[in-house]
Amino acid sequence: MRYKLHQRIKTARVRKLFVAALAMGCALGTVAPGNAQTIASSIPPPEGNVAFLVGHALGTQGYVCLPSGGGASWTVNNPRPEATLFQTVFGLQVQIITHFLSPNTNPTVPPETLPFANATWQSSLDSSKVWAQAIKAIPAGSEPSCPNADSISCLLLQANGSLQGPTGGKSLSKTTFIQRLNTKGGLAPADGCLVSTDVGKQTLVPYSADYVFFHKN
Repeated sequence: MRYKLHQRIKTARVRKLFVAALAMGCALGTVAPGNAQTIASSIPPPEGNVAFLVGHALGTQGYVCLPSGGGASWTVNNPRPEATLFQTVFGLQVQIITHFLSPNTNPTVPPETLPFANATWQSSLDSSKVWAQAIKAIPAGSEPSCPNADSISCLLLQANGSLQGPTGGKSLSKTTFIQRLNTKGGLAPADGCLVSTDVGKQTLVPYSADYVFFHKN
């Protein structure tokens, strides 16, 4: 019992220290370590945008089997991501962001240009959100920042909506671009969706990646 209580107290202290470090990092304009190999890529954001946060994601890509020609195939134009982003703080993995698909409720572009839902990142610290849409992609295995072949592509995404947290938190609401790098796994299966009788099947494929968040310099 004492051990469990000690662990809970230790974890709570680490979370408080992480929040304090995050707040200080935001004030200084840098939050996460800027690993050059992680951020360097052939899909950089435009000049004037700087990285302020890096999180390692573990999750799944969801696919649904839809009709295709005379048969069927896993839909790849709008896979459904579900992931949790972590940072290592004092040797512990601390959750910083959740990643999922949701309607864009505060778009910065004409609403009629939006799909039914956008990739979403929500801060686990202050509940601020950013929505983004992919604008560039490179194949997995094509360069050092995207080294793992047979994985989902690496992406540059542009923010098209954001929302402050319910108490005014802004840790993600000023995001302008996001890179998805170092992807591993996540590709749609090669089988299970070939004929019309397969239509309607769904599957979740595990993946991991690094997400790099940028804001205006």
